Amino acid sequence: MNWSTASQFLQDKAAGVGMQILGALALYIIGRWLISLVVHAMGRVMNRQQIEPTVGRFISNTVSVALNITLVVAILGYFGVQTTTFAALVAAMGLAIGTAWAGLLANFAAGAFLLVLRPFKVGDLIAAGGVTGAVHEIGLFVTTIVTADNVLTHVGNNKIFSDTIQNFSGNPYRRVDLTAQISGAADVHLAMTRLKERLAAIPNLLPSPAPDIAILSFTPFGPVLAVRPYCDNAHYWQVYFDTNMAIRDVLGDEAFPGPVYPLAVQQTKAAAGGM
Repeated sequence: MNWSTASQFLQDKAAGVGMQILGALALYIIGRWLISLVVHAMGRVMNRQQIEPTVGRFISNTVSVALNITLVVAILGYFGVQTTTFAALVAAMGLAIGTAWAGLLANFAAGAFLLVLRPFKVGDLIAAGGVTGAVHEIGLFVTTIVTADNVLTHVGNNKIFSDTIQNFSGNPYRRVDLTAQISGAADVHLAMTRLKERLAAIPNLLPSPAPDIAILSFTPFGPVLAVRPYCDNAHYWQVYFDTNMAIRDVLGDEAFPGPVYPLAVQQTKAAAGGM
């Protein structure tokens, strides 16, 4: 056996493997540096666009993981490893996880859209997903709402995003909608005038737009008045209850007789025969 030839072969092989390892190390270092540049650049762009920090971090982490997997596959290919099977395995795992977590991923996607599109923010009073209350927290999977009776309620983001969203805090003021039944014998114009005067004394009621007081409809008992004052969102319920009291104070006056509800009395034959 020619030991010098064998030694030369081993040296050449070791040099080749060493160069491959050095090349792979250089590829890894340069790849990691480029990935860091891309992720940081995306972060700066999202900060300038004022994207929600939670969404920004998730996008950056997702891109970082995807690029790192691509880098590992590239290094394996550099060493001559067949990466087709590996890529197919990763794709199959992604499909299986996506199928198993379909509902969770749907909530996540809806949460991302809620954070980006911002149909409401923390503190807003909304009606969404069958729940009405103040928004306590907007998460990536669920939105937490505090209802009027102080119940902390968690609603899936997909249910919120796929349904109608009413944001009661979206506009600077709201209208209170109430009605008042009066007798057909009452002076409608006097009732409307006194209601306007009484509403003007309610605290936190907006003078502009002026309260709407008009005949809404007619019933067999008399006209039905629409009483609609305006107020800031924060004072809605206070104005709502005070307006109810104002209607009672005005229409409960002796000047306005209450509506008379007729009662029909029917006498049966058995009752008539026993008299």
